[in-house]
Amino acid sequence: MSASQQTKYRWMGISLGLSIVLLILKFTAYFLTYSTAILSDAVESIVNVIASGFAFYSIYLASQPADQNHPYGHGKIEFLSSGFEGSMILSAGLVIIWQAILSFFEPKQLSNLDWGLVLVGITAGANAFVGWRLIRSGQQTDSAALTADGKHLLTDTFSSIVVMVGVALVALTGKHWIDSALSVVLAVGIIYNGFQITRQSIARLMDEADIPTLHRVVTLLTVHKDKNWIDVHNLRVQKYGADLHIDCHLTLPYYWELTKVHDEVHHFEDTLKDGFQGEVEIFVHTDPCEKECCHYCRVADCPARAFAFVEDIEWTAENLPLNQKHFVPVLASANT
Repeated sequence: MSASQQTKYRWMGISLGLSIVLLILKFTAYFLTYSTAILSDAVESIVNVIASGFAFYSIYLASQPADQNHPYGHGKIEFLSSGFEGSMILSAGLVIIWQAILSFFEPKQLSNLDWGLVLVGITAGANAFVGWRLIRSGQQTDSAALTADGKHLLTDTFSSIVVMVGVALVALTGKHWIDSALSVVLAVGIIYNGFQITRQSIARLMDEADIPTLHRVVTLLTVHKDKNWIDVHNLRVQKYGADLHIDCHLTLPYYWELTKVHDEVHHFEDTLKDGFQGEVEIFVHTDPCEKECCHYCRVADCPARAFAFVEDIEWTAENLPLNQKHFVPVLASANT
């Protein structure tokens, strides 16, 4: 098992265990106080336990190697896991609003608010620390499941802080409607967070362009650009969990022997792989150069040069994904 996989398992296991403990603490706080706001926080903790369990399983499945039925691996299960967590958060928000409405028309006498505040405060501190570590580990290992679970815990932390403030206001003013109103405010924030997580998950499942990763790939190619890489186009970047898949067209001198083309493609692939920690699968289609490529070709000792070098082409996240060579703008500048 790789170090990144061990990190994922460790922190997701901690998250799952913590979610169970905090669920017990929050329901204890509710039965001590009968606060609807605290109940709202406890209901969201049920979502934490279910979502963390699914996320733990998704990390295990995502680590399985590609097989005949899954040639691109199992990484997309992490996006499904984060989408499931987002939908669970949305459901929890709707349940909280319903409970708040019932509590407004049938208020309960609040009690033991001091103990309730202490217990909720403990859960807020624990969630904040573990949520921050989950997001950090998720970013380091490119894990959508870890990142989504960490954001959920941080949202839960914010909810707990608002609950503490609201319960304190009820204790000071004696106005119980504050408890119900606070629950509705919390529910709106929870629903928004769930919607954002779900939308991002669906976008990844639909292979929406990963702009930050695309920019990272373009930066690697630009910084390490070899003079023999005459042109790159039709660049596509897809993420399957922590695994990255890149395919593109690479233009090389047309007169090269196949062995030299093969070695240059390996050099190109290694340049990209060295820039990422996870698994990177690259498919390169090689194109022979054309006479029009001479205007931006940097091969100084080319025996077949037809035109003088005019200017280099700036590779960007806008022009590399285009399925065409980039000689037209250069020709236009040469004719002027």
